[in-house]
Amino acid sequence: HAYRQKMRLNLVVSRHFSKLTSLSSTRKLNENVSSKPQTASGSEITADHLLYTPEHFALKESLKKIIDQDINPYVDQWEAEGIFPAHKVFKLLGNAGFLGVNKPVEYGGLGLDFSYSIAVSEELGNIRCGGIPMAIGVQTDMATPALARFGSTELKKEFLLPSIMGDKVACLGVSEVGAGSDVATIKTNAVREGDEYVVNGGKMWTTNGTQADWMCLLANTSNGPSHKNKSLICLPMNSPGVHIARKIDKMGMRSSDTAEVFFDDVRVPCKNLIGQEGMGFTYQMLQFQEERLWACGNILTMMDNIIQETIQYTRQRKIFKMPVLYHQSVHFRLAELETEIELLRSLLHRSTALYIKGNDVTKLASMAKLKAGRLSREVGDSCLQYWGGMGFTSDVLVSRFYRDARLLSIGGGADEVMLSIICKYMDTLPKAPPKK
Repeated sequence: HAYRQKMRLNLVVSRHFSKLTSLSSTRKLNENVSSKPQTASGSEITADHLLYTPEHFALKESLKKIIDQDINPYVDQWEAEGIFPAHKVFKLLGNAGFLGVNKPVEYGGLGLDFSYSIAVSEELGNIRCGGIPMAIGVQTDMATPALARFGSTELKKEFLLPSIMGDKVACLGVSEVGAGSDVATIKTNAVREGDEYVVNGGKMWTTNGTQADWMCLLANTSNGPSHKNKSLICLPMNSPGVHIARKIDKMGMRSSDTAEVFFDDVRVPCKNLIGQEGMGFTYQMLQFQEERLWACGNILTMMDNIIQETIQYTRQRKIFKMPVLYHQSVHFRLAELETEIELLRSLLHRSTALYIKGNDVTKLASMAKLKAGRLSREVGDSCLQYWGGMGFTSDVLVSRFYRDARLLSIGGGADEVMLSIICKYMDTLPKAPPKK
């Protein structure tokens, strides 16, 4: 608690000196520009940033220290073991305030706007794997936004507060064996009996599933239209009838545990309902926007790192008596990829700026998610090629990124679903023929 107060105080003090810091940084930047070309990415230039203030960069720097000291030294071990200690890592991040950056202060959060969550997501991209940032993102921006926005005071105290503090691990129960991106077709039911819901069904691809203390569950609570018959429910994972069927063996994201979960007459108090009954689909769609923007921010930093490590490797690796990097096809391709990354960063920051002002950014968030998934595959494939045989081993980051990043075009809404959403906003989807 004292650490959180100190962090908030530091942010407030930083705000008072932001103009001086900006002026100083601008002068230094101008001096550097006059002396040599700039190599830093757009996200790292603090002066006159379009979205980030000195407080954002202070938050990123604090998180970087935790990543360097307490996470990255153990990533290879956790990847090999196929799981990371979520309660330990989340408690560490919770104590420092990073699990509730944009959540209400009264429930342990820092009370900042969503742009700070994006700054955190970008910094988490410096973790040397995709699985751990993904697991953290589930906790902060996938399982808890609807609870923070629509949950009752009692529910927030029971589930949101300990999740922000890192005392409880959360998971999101949406996807099923026959219903992934098509959320409207889920089959899990929660039937009201007195003051309880009786839950039956199952969930698939549940990140944090084997370690979670509670699930933000999307279930059918009536027989009405598929977009109006669903509700979000806080379901304790230690409830009788909850069965972890298996820990799924995945191609990538290996340090993140993923579970298949079954529910057999699981009884949950009706008071665990988030918001209004029947509004679950709408709430989940709202959660998806934050999730997709968060994922985009996270992958941007990972792509930055892959590009930089590839530059370093190809500069010292020689072929035909010259560094690999000096071949035009190589440095031109890296320049193309870097350009695409910066364009995506601009889209993300524009979307975030609009979102924190209350705008609907569904179209832009879908575009960012689509581009992030496709670009990360391009970056992984192109850069791995330049590493040659080393790129085909498990000893280098680029091969891990190649495996991990493939999920981005699948999870959280497949590329094809993003395209459908964009087409809907463009009014280009085929119209159903009129009924006779």
